[in-house]
Amino acid sequence: MRITEAAQRLGTSPRMLRYRERLGLLPPRSGGAHRRYGEPELRAVALALALEQRYDIGPSELAFALRVLAEPGTRARVQELGERVGRLTPQPSRALDFEKQKALRLLRR
Repeated sequence: MRITEAAQRLGTSPRMLRYRERLGLLPPRSGGAHRRYGEPELRAVALALALEQRYDIGPSELAFALRVLAEPGTRARVQELGERVGRLTPQPSRALDFEKQKALRLLRR
């Protein structure tokens, strides 16, 4: 189906569907100049809308959450921030690295 019909079925606007596509919140296109909306696209957008409503977030926040899950480097940096601000506990291996570094400093004295 075309974007206008998909937007009507989802209760959103064509502009918001294009925005969601730019953010990576739709399955990849299967070729062609214009996206056709089928059940996979409609289900993905419906799930995204439900998550946004449940957690009171916007599409860009949801897109970043997906980026954190998909990119190990981004995940590691967000994990480090969470540890530094006390929202996450350090992973055991990182805690052991810290203790090892601390012991080495003490031995050098």
